[in-house]
Amino acid sequence: VQLVESGGGSVQAGGSLRLSCQTSGFTGVANCVGWFRQAPGKEREGVSTIDRFDRRTYADPVKGRFTTSIDNAENTLYLQMNALKPEDTAMYYCAANFARCPSSDDLESWGNWGQGTQVTVSS
Repeated sequence: VQLVESGGGSVQAGGSLRLSCQTSGFTGVANCVGWFRQAPGKEREGVSTIDRFDRRTYADPVKGRFTTSIDNAENTLYLQMNALKPEDTAMYYCAANFARCPSSDDLESWGNWGQGTQVTVSS
């Protein structure tokens, strides 16, 4: 299984970015996929998850600004990030679990991770 993130970059506060996570190496649909982020000196945290029934969760800091979507035909997960803030600066990772939908706090249970894409928001 491979997950490859792209779309990161540097933007000013208030700007937008769209991250992509291309998945490959498996047949069918992952039970759950998600976005996580890790800022320098901080622990990795959940940003958003989406399950095979299109049920979505969002962390409180990003609600109303970020939107997760998935294109199963293209095996690609997206994260549309609007109204970006400097505190959104982090490495963003996608992850997948093919058996269940772990809590976003249970990082070890996700099992399959991408290499990350950097998002930097300047004030």
